[in-house]
Amino acid sequence: MEESSYITIPAGFKANGVAAGMKCSDRANINPDTPKNAYLDVGLIVSDTPCNVAGVYTSNLVKGHSLVRSINIIESGRKVRGIIVNSKNANAAVGSIGIEDADKIAASVAKELGCTADEILTASTGVIGTRLPLDLITDAVPGLVSGLSASEESAHNSEYAMMTTDTVPKEVSAEITLAEDKTVRIAGQAKGSGMIHPNLATMIGIFTTDADIEPALLKSMLKDAVKYTFNRVSVDGDTSVCDMVTVLANGKSGVKIESDTEDAAVFAEALRSLCEDISRMLASDGEGATKFVEVEVYGAKTEKDAYLIASAVAKSPLCKTAFFGMDANCGRILTAAGYSGADFDPEHIDIKLSGLLVYKDGVAADFDEAEADRLLHEHDIKVELFLNEGDCCDRMFTCDFSYKYVEINGSYRT
Repeated sequence: MEESSYITIPAGFKANGVAAGMKCSDRANINPDTPKNAYLDVGLIVSDTPCNVAGVYTSNLVKGHSLVRSINIIESGRKVRGIIVNSKNANAAVGSIGIEDADKIAASVAKELGCTADEILTASTGVIGTRLPLDLITDAVPGLVSGLSASEESAHNSEYAMMTTDTVPKEVSAEITLAEDKTVRIAGQAKGSGMIHPNLATMIGIFTTDADIEPALLKSMLKDAVKYTFNRVSVDGDTSVCDMVTVLANGKSGVKIESDTEDAAVFAEALRSLCEDISRMLASDGEGATKFVEVEVYGAKTEKDAYLIASAVAKSPLCKTAFFGMDANCGRILTAAGYSGADFDPEHIDIKLSGLLVYKDGVAADFDEAEADRLLHEHDIKVELFLNEGDCCDRMFTCDFSYKYVEINGSYRT
């Protein structure tokens, strides 16, 4: 039986999630058939001891107030005890009151934990341009803190509290054996389903580890891990304002990982692997998605060319709707590559659809339509473009566009 993954697997971490009333303010009309965790909207992850922390953030010039506050804390190099996350409201584009509200929320958590407010990171996700319901959140904090636990249920609740339009939780973990049989653990959780495109998106990722790692090394590992994982996910081509991936390292295992060692390389690869696992989950659970699509580009002249083509195909509405309709209209893939801005010779390009050759030297191949239809009925689809120009490659994780995507985003505030 496969073991469950959850954020408190590393030693010294506790978590909880509660319903503050943002996902369902009308308690009288709660559907009794709806799972209770669907109403959780404030989550908290805390370490027993202060943690070194590293983060990467959205490239959008517009940034949410909870995020800006956390960036300032993380980049100062100070240790933190934990992070509080709310869903339903992004705490963005509301002016200076947004920072004040985030400060007050952190202070309310710090008071219950007996630490300082700048030891508590803040994150928010949801509707942009509406002030946080501050009283709902701060009123929920005492119960949120008193219910902290290392249990699997409490950890899962912290994940559900982060989720917005997600349909499934995204949780991963690994136990790593280092030199001299030393063992450390890493765990992670994330939310994200729409408004997703590099660099980062409406996605919040949190990782915990009981390894002892200095902030500079931790940040280097995280940036490397994110580059070809979280920063290669595109659901709809939009990059939001509240996005962050953090790693909290509390050292409770007693194992210190130093720069330029085999232990550091092993840990870095494990972190990258977990980031990739979550990235695949994010793309697969894109808003309204029925397909997971991996776009791979090989043989480009430059890394930039490979990325431009992978990105263009991944965010093309015409490609994505064809995947939804299970239509092998692969000229759309060739066209997206052509307008991507990449430098390549169209007469050299080959394209495969889940292993089926559909274009050879830029010309449509005589492929088996029945086989193409069978492949497109699978949940996982792979698009491969071979430029035959050089040695560079790249990839993107994406999904299809369905009617449901329009339905979700046409009424997002309601």
